[in-house]
Amino acid sequence: MTLTLYNSLTRRESPFEPIEPGKVRMYCCGVTVYDYCHVGHARAYIVWDMVRRYLMWRGYHVRYVQNFTDIDDKILNRARETNSTMEAVAERFIDEYFADMDKLNILRADEYPRATHTMDGIKRLIHELENKGYAYASGGDVYYNVRQFADYGKLSGRKLEEMQAGASGRLETAEIEAQKKQDSSDFALWKSAKPGEPAWDSSWGKGRPGWHIECSAMVRDCLGETIDIHCGGSDLIFPHHENEIAQSEAATGKSLANYWMHNAFVTVKGKKMSKSLHNFITIRDLLDGNWSGDLESNPPQPPLGKGGSKNEGSEKSKAVEPMAVRLFVLTAQYRSQIDFTEEAIASARNGWKTINEGLLFGLRYGSQLSWDVEKTGQDSKAVQDFQSAMDNDFNTPSALTVLFELAKDLGKEGNVLVHQGKTETSPDLLQQKWLTLVSLAEVLGLEVQPESDSNDAVDGLSDAEIEVMIQQRKDARKARDFAEGDRIRNELKDKGITLIDQKDGTTIWHRS
Repeated sequence: MTLTLYNSLTRRESPFEPIEPGKVRMYCCGVTVYDYCHVGHARAYIVWDMVRRYLMWRGYHVRYVQNFTDIDDKILNRARETNSTMEAVAERFIDEYFADMDKLNILRADEYPRATHTMDGIKRLIHELENKGYAYASGGDVYYNVRQFADYGKLSGRKLEEMQAGASGRLETAEIEAQKKQDSSDFALWKSAKPGEPAWDSSWGKGRPGWHIECSAMVRDCLGETIDIHCGGSDLIFPHHENEIAQSEAATGKSLANYWMHNAFVTVKGKKMSKSLHNFITIRDLLDGNWSGDLESNPPQPPLGKGGSKNEGSEKSKAVEPMAVRLFVLTAQYRSQIDFTEEAIASARNGWKTINEGLLFGLRYGSQLSWDVEKTGQDSKAVQDFQSAMDNDFNTPSALTVLFELAKDLGKEGNVLVHQGKTETSPDLLQQKWLTLVSLAEVLGLEVQPESDSNDAVDGLSDAEIEVMIQQRKDARKARDFAEGDRIRNELKDKGITLIDQKDGTTIWHRS
């Protein structure tokens, strides 16, 4: 089977062919670190984590780089609001980013370059563009001459005449900037220093880089002049990715990326989830249960608040499991919008409960079924169906169907084992199904986490501890100390463990 993916640049699906056989160089645009991440960010980074994991599962060696924008107007504004510094704000929210993404089981990137750590590469790239006639200095700033790049607009499909002024998209001083430009569509590569703001020395004077040039420089420094996959949210197609292409390809004469991939938005009642509309929910508030369904009524988040947009007095939802959040994201194909609703989250939580039960099957019943721990065989048809779905531009909804079928089968067998103490299905076949489920779920980043299993037992008793107590109860009953036997049964019951005595004298158990 051949992996095909949709390329935003060519606007069609095509077979994936890496530059180097067996290797993939992949760059993902990261966050501007001035605030907590919301569910829209969660979708983006879960999607690209899924793509990376699948490429690795298919046998590719993937070098995955994701940047942090740590110098930006938004960060400086937040620093002023909180009487802090750019560096302090950036460091805090880089740490908060990792805290959120680790909970969502998102693999760490191979490298996290920062704009402030890439100044030499940024200035070198601007000098190259200036020397080749693609950039010009004006009043301490440096601008990219858009009309010099014949292919400008090839990613977004926009014609130059249709593009608005202020294409940098990040400045509040557009009128002042417009006076320095040769053309309204030109965008800033270097911005002259403002009083009280961080600045770096350069041949154009003290200043700082524009947003777009940062990623062009970081891609080249970390991955080279041409990479396999460049990805990000669909809101980055224009102007950010369009400008990256213009900068990088003008400087090198080579394609920046062979495949451009973009995920669609998370929406709320059809509108993009965003901080500007105050219809967002932070990842940590969703995981902690500090949210309600009416996101459109959320007030703006206070600067450096506890991480979310509270609705005081409203009914709070139960905390959502991290794996349920992943499942919510993966139930839609990455290029399709997904609407955030209480019903959608409830469905994802129920779905995760089903898959989680299947993943726990081997941990609960493997020893009872006398499984051979050395076995590694998997269900070839399930694997083939999963790969067929994922090879079709990462069709996760179809891939999840395979996981649900396996999980439901294992869930049924688990109920049979609990109530009857045995199953008519071959232990080897059950082990094969379980190993397949665990392997394929891991490709999607769906894994049993410690807190998931501990929720099944109030006091977190391990299987071994339960077996010891069951044996103690048996010994007490043999000694006709029925009171002690009853005490042990009741203690286990209080801790969420139900015992079932079988006719043959054995005792089986399950967590309530």
